[in-house]
Amino acid sequence: MAISTRFSVAVHILTLVDRNRGEQITSEEIAGSVGTNPVVIRRIMSLLKKAGLLHSSPGASVTYLTRDPEEISLYEVYRAVEGEKQLFDMHQNPNPNCFVGAHIQDALDDAFLNAQRKMEAELKKVSLQDIRASMESKAN
Repeated sequence: MAISTRFSVAVHILTLVDRNRGEQITSEEIAGSVGTNPVVIRRIMSLLKKAGLLHSSPGASVTYLTRDPEEISLYEVYRAVEGEKQLFDMHQNPNPNCFVGAHIQDALDDAFLNAQRKMEAELKKVSLQDIRASMESKAN
């Protein structure tokens, strides 16, 4: 199972908010940058706000990160929008009368869990500031 696009959209939102620090930015403007509907943006912003990564309120207030971008890891963003769900889904109805069907889920559990832990460890190493710096360097 692939990680949903909510994760990349959330990073996009936070990076855009950081880049426009101190300026008012609407969900419509963010949606224009992301290339999606403002309703999608508002839903993801709500998750980011609930996770304590973003401050926003309806109307003419300024939206801003609650911490410096170097203090916000991609792992925190991932958890904010994806929750505690497992990265890999397991098929649910293997045939218990087949040797592989009877044992495949147990055999894959450790490999899938190990892969998820490694991905999460990598996301913990990358901050929003790293993403912004990478964007800046690629733009030059």
